[in-house]
Amino acid sequence: MATDEDEADAEPETALTDSEIEALHEVELGLEWLQRAQGCLLEFHHATGHGMDHLDDAERLLRANGHEALADAVRTELLPHGVVDGDRWSYDVLEDFQGTLLAETAALEARVRRELADGRRHVPERRQERRWKERADRARPKATERASSDDE
Repeated sequence: MATDEDEADAEPETALTDSEIEALHEVELGLEWLQRAQGCLLEFHHATGHGMDHLDDAERLLRANGHEALADAVRTELLPHGVVDGDRWSYDVLEDFQGTLLAETAALEARVRRELADGRRHVPERRQERRWKERADRARPKATERASSDDE
């Protein structure tokens, strides 16, 4: 809930057309979805690491139980193996994503907000919030009148 009505609920200095608001919103949503994708990549990175930790444990246990060939296969074929192209590890993929598409999209989203909406975030949501609050305010006197007439 917005607490600073003067700043947070204010419209941008220049009135935006409905189409400009839609464009602004689409850019914001694009960034939000890419941020979610980053979360998926983080989960992938962590899950990959946990899987590799288990394989590392398996290598030790196989070797301790006299299964040298199997332990060697884990050590030489799986543990050094990357997740993409055989050599790129999950952190490489995550860092590349963060440093390219995600960073570039975040920069563009900030530019679009700055140029269209004076840097304000969630302009369409704030507009919708105001409309819903105004609608609720208009309905309150009617509800109060009904409640007092029911008491009579």
